Amino acid sequence: MILDLLFPNRCIHCNRIIHSDLLICEICFEHIHFTHFDYFEENIIKEKCKLLFPVENTYALMQFEEKNLSRKVIHELKYRNREKTGKIIAKWVTEKLSFDDKKPDLLVSVPLHIKKEKERGYNQLHLFTETLSQFYDIPFDHHLIKRNHYSKAQALQDKKHRLKNENTFSLTRKISEKHILLIDDVFTTGNTISTIAWEILNAGENKVSVLVMAVDY
Repeated sequence: MILDLLFPNRCIHCNRIIHSDLLICEICFEHIHFTHFDYFEENIIKEKCKLLFPVENTYALMQFEEKNLSRKVIHELKYRNREKTGKIIAKWVTEKLSFDDKKPDLLVSVPLHIKKEKERGYNQLHLFTETLSQFYDIPFDHHLIKRNHYSKAQALQDKKHRLKNENTFSLTRKISEKHILLIDDVFTTGNTISTIAWEILNAGENKVSVLVMAVDY
């Protein structure tokens, strides 16, 4: 295509010209710090979640470190209007994560407030979640959880404010006896995930697991 010739896709790290379906070149891909977590075994996210709510399994694809390439990947998705990055990250997950015969019943991503979603133009987790849903053959629901309050991005809030978590969530319908896989981009304090998890756990005999693109140690 003419546009591809005039404005070729480039690696977000080194600026090399790459295929239009890619985000990072093969050389830079080797510099991403993947966690190599086992979804069913103990890891730092499970340890933190257990202090906040009963959790079944947890998984993070990447380490979210200062000046880390994974941080640049997440920022491309959230702040640079590159929604398709979610599909690319999901593909990386499918190459590393297997649920074996213990798949969750439903994929649910952390919602944006309707005002925030309109400002950004998309929820950065939707295409990611839908891609996982298709690959693993697990249904998703983008509307099960509602964010009731609008606030500035968590990345722009100081740690003390994030811990207060003034945002509250609610269920839009009854749900019971389901194993829900909660999906978010970055796991930091676990406060947001915990708030949503308790809404789900208190609604009935449900179970909650967690999957995030990256974990901030």
